[in-house]
Amino acid sequence: MEHIDVIIIGAGAAGLMCAATAGYRGRDVLVLDNAKQAGKKILISGGGRCNFTNQKVEPANFLCSNSHFVKSALARYRSCDFIELVERHGIEYHERDHGQLFCDDSAKEIVSMLLTECEWAGAAVKLRTEIRQVTKNADGLFEVHTDKAQYTCQSLVIATGGLSMPKLGASPYGYHVAEQFGLKVLPTHAGLVPFTWHSDQKQRFEPLSGIAVPTTITAKDGTQFSEALLFTHRGLSGPAILQISNYWNPGEAISINLLPGKDARSEIEQLVDNSPKQSLRNALALWLPKRLVEALFDEALLNKALNQLVHAEREQLAVDLEAWSIVMNGTEGYRTAEVTLGGVDTDELSSKSMEAKNVSGLYFIGEVIDVSGWLGGFNFQWAWSSGVAAGQAV
Repeated sequence: MEHIDVIIIGAGAAGLMCAATAGYRGRDVLVLDNAKQAGKKILISGGGRCNFTNQKVEPANFLCSNSHFVKSALARYRSCDFIELVERHGIEYHERDHGQLFCDDSAKEIVSMLLTECEWAGAAVKLRTEIRQVTKNADGLFEVHTDKAQYTCQSLVIATGGLSMPKLGASPYGYHVAEQFGLKVLPTHAGLVPFTWHSDQKQRFEPLSGIAVPTTITAKDGTQFSEALLFTHRGLSGPAILQISNYWNPGEAISINLLPGKDARSEIEQLVDNSPKQSLRNALALWLPKRLVEALFDEALLNKALNQLVHAEREQLAVDLEAWSIVMNGTEGYRTAEVTLGGVDTDELSSKSMEAKNVSGLYFIGEVIDVSGWLGGFNFQWAWSSGVAAGQAV
């Protein structure tokens, strides 16, 4: 068996970051992955431009059963540290809404940068390698059996990601390793994922496919996001929906404000005063796409002139515009989810090093852990920060 100081399973964002960090410390590092290509999730992220971090990253941007767990790693490797790395490699980037940073050219530049860093740090990356068995021997070393070779290592890092986007090779392997060594794994489900229609809703709203509107959406627990909502033939999507999906449970209603930043009641009263003979249909079309207006409201109501609306109708109209309540059928699941909620319980890990508290030398980083970020570069920042935390410790 060949001995390596550090073996990292998973050549994604967290694994490659960890490998370079450990390599620069003089550790002998090997990254193993079954994929044909490193960083597959990076390559397709952000529409192929990779939303690699966010200008403002706070612990509050993450979901975790222990809200304090993310603080140490995020504080020791910040978004500005990764931005500095990107700039050192001459990668041009730009900022979009809410501090999101994207490559000007291609996500390939981020993968290339990480592989270059691994090369400079002397960390080897072996792809197309199937992991067959992992054990710990009497000497306290891990034995890693692959379809090509067998290795022993002092430190074993699991960076296998979650279950989202199975077409890219997602698997529950990391959870199985955690359970094999006695670590608790919290239930997983799809996060940052579009919602799907009930059959009756589909008939009503499917013709709106392609319409996007600015909204403020509120989950049952009060969590709120102000972003665009997109109607699709399958259901609701867009940034606002993806964000709120992390806080949604099956059967719960979501509340959608279709007039964010406006007071619906005063706006309606103003229209009644200014254009009393205008139909409600044409009045609402000043604010929302006509097809959406016609799908949301009864035709008889829409045909009324504004001055024909009684007080109760105007009140209900304001409620429907500011707090349209809808119970969706479910989500599209892991197939289109950007992250996996749940995973290896953070209570089992050191927040400083990502090492398992009860299994010396075993580390978990990235999405395999019960840490999920908001949409907007936060999940990549967790990959960089957790990868560096483990890389400095292995």
